Amino acid sequence: MAVHIWVIFLLFIFLIIAFDLGVFHRESKVPTIRDALIWTSVWIGMSLCFNVVVYMLYQNNYSWAGAATENLTGAEAASQFVLGYVLEYSLSIDNIFVIAMVFSYFHVPLSLQHRVLFWGILGAVVLRGIMIGVGVTLINSFDWMVYAFGALLIYTAVRMMLLRQETVEPGGNTLIKIAHRWLPFTDRFHERHFFVRVDGRLVATPLFLALLMVESSDVMFAVDSIPAIFAVTRDPFIVFTSNIFAILGLRSMYFVLAGYMQRFRYLKNSLVFVLAYVGVKMMMSNHYHIPAGVSLVIILGILLVGVIASIIGSGKDPVPLKSPMDYKE
Repeated sequence: MAVHIWVIFLLFIFLIIAFDLGVFHRESKVPTIRDALIWTSVWIGMSLCFNVVVYMLYQNNYSWAGAATENLTGAEAASQFVLGYVLEYSLSIDNIFVIAMVFSYFHVPLSLQHRVLFWGILGAVVLRGIMIGVGVTLINSFDWMVYAFGALLIYTAVRMMLLRQETVEPGGNTLIKIAHRWLPFTDRFHERHFFVRVDGRLVATPLFLALLMVESSDVMFAVDSIPAIFAVTRDPFIVFTSNIFAILGLRSMYFVLAGYMQRFRYLKNSLVFVLAYVGVKMMMSNHYHIPAGVSLVIILGILLVGVIASIIGSGKDPVPLKSPMDYKE
């Protein structure tokens, strides 16, 4: 993809992020499920509209100058974008579980959670861009990297299956340790501020600790999701854009799903099979190509089974729901 296309895309992303924070979410307020559903629909709709742009770019032979691993038609590029988007979105569900635990651990008020998610995802855009760049370089330089990435995904699936319950332990987090070593902290929230002055000294608030935990959790999950998308496509532009659009919609999706995570308890289990399938697909990619459309049907089918199993299981063995609304101001 030509350099100016990358520049236009990055400017567009930072423009809508700035517009989101500066206009629509300028004030800290308690989000409603209705607002979250509307914003989720907006982000999904925006992603689908961008997929039309992807189709037009590749149909008109806009290619990655000198670094493309395959020549894609508009239809092929569009199908890969959709599959990459769905894959990243589905794998982000597990991240939502962890984010909810972070907010619960630090007792982050509901009205401040969007602010933490905003800055956390803004940092994720930059970090994932770097990680995708490294991943593209490795996979284009060493043929055996597809097997390494595939094995990593299968290992992650097995670990996720064996780890029945995730925990949040800020004391063992590297970023938290560094922050405590170099920064003074206050144990009280100061509205929406990450840093405040106390007795003339600049100190960090618990909101900043929550941000560090959210940021580090995204990096951890990116180690899984970025290799996964290389099983879909090795085109850097499709990898990056589908990834970024998925994580931009993660904020609103969090407020939709966080209150119903326990009801969809088997959805997380289905991610094990998604990761395992993608890992196997990646290890087979040099020998047998599975069309993007087939993979999309398989992944959506796996997720649908998880949703149906959760609905049936909740009816037979109901569990109390814990909503983000439970995090008191």
